[in-house]
Amino acid sequence: MMRRVALGVIFILLSWSALSCSERVRIGAEVLLDEQMQLLAGKRVGIICNHTSLLPNGTHLVDTLLRRGVNVTTLFGPEHGVRGVSPAGESVGDHKDPATGLQVYSLYGKTRTPSQDMLANVDVLIFDIQDVGARFYTYAATMAYAMQAAAENGKQFIILDRPNPINGNDVEGPVLDLTLRSFLGLFPVPVRHGLTIGELARMIIGEGWNDDSKLALTVVPMKGWRRSMWYDETGLPWVPPSPNMRSLGTATVYPGMCLIEAINVSEGRGTPAPFETIGAPAVSGDSVASDLNALRLPGVMFLPASFVPAPDSIAAPDPKFKNKKCGGVTIRVTDRNAFRPVLTGLTVVQYFQTHFGAKFVMQEGLMDHLLGDNVPREELQRGVSPAQITEKLRPRIEQYLKQRAQYLLYGE
Repeated sequence: MMRRVALGVIFILLSWSALSCSERVRIGAEVLLDEQMQLLAGKRVGIICNHTSLLPNGTHLVDTLLRRGVNVTTLFGPEHGVRGVSPAGESVGDHKDPATGLQVYSLYGKTRTPSQDMLANVDVLIFDIQDVGARFYTYAATMAYAMQAAAENGKQFIILDRPNPINGNDVEGPVLDLTLRSFLGLFPVPVRHGLTIGELARMIIGEGWNDDSKLALTVVPMKGWRRSMWYDETGLPWVPPSPNMRSLGTATVYPGMCLIEAINVSEGRGTPAPFETIGAPAVSGDSVASDLNALRLPGVMFLPASFVPAPDSIAAPDPKFKNKKCGGVTIRVTDRNAFRPVLTGLTVVQYFQTHFGAKFVMQEGLMDHLLGDNVPREELQRGVSPAQITEKLRPRIEQYLKQRAQYLLYGE
């Protein structure tokens, strides 16, 4: 089995590298290597990276820079670690990287901010990690904390930009209320923000959201990426950014279906299709599918599903309803440009709230932090329709779109 998987990965990487630059997007790491290596000349380099920090030839950015003679001194790992194998939410410790022998400092363990000691052997910090376009995905918070630490310690900060996999046009969900700042959301952007990680960094600096106004920030942009692009239109292979972010389909539903984590319904961890499969014991998948399809939500249909969440040491060490048969639905996006994941997520939450009755449980604090606003949750509980809730968000979304315009690096 492992040999078949390895051969499959090799095939993907070879196919990727075989594509000419004219046929695919050139990521920021390529542009750095081909055109801007002077940024690293004579510098001690620290790299915030993980398993997604790959180049088109299939090699890791760290290995490539070392082979080029760059003085890479230190690695920093986000949630899931430098190699991307630690479970969601699990603390990661400092260690030596077995592949390179470099010191690895965890930014998802005892601290989430690089300390002065961690940065003592670094002149410039590089950030090269694939994001997924949802505010509560924690890699953006890791970047923001590292930016602040770099500013406080007089270090340069370079972001090697990568695509927003769910496109850079569509924006949805509440803009974060700053009273709910957390590692699930630090800045007043919507749940689905429509920014690349480099654009987000520019907005953080430009709007003064972090105490890093003196930061020497360089964003190395991609070439060939357009805002309307979905990831499968870039010519780049999908490398799962985290153990449960297995496909572009997962990323597409994630800004809405992550809300299921805050209620007593399985979000599909421990199944082959996390976030695309939801349900609970003693639930009829046929009934749920029929009821949800009757709502005619845009760009999506619901298929009856039966599943048993199984423990997995990496993706789901202790999933909800472990080893119990669950009924529910599989979310099938039929028109991704019409699909509204946050509207869909709110609708599904309210559906279970209505049909579970007294058995329904919501972690209100978690729901508020995921949404970034307590008002939608309160209205949902009062029975206000998700369509009305999302419509009320429109003025703030329009304001955000105007606000972000000056920070965009890419056209349509």
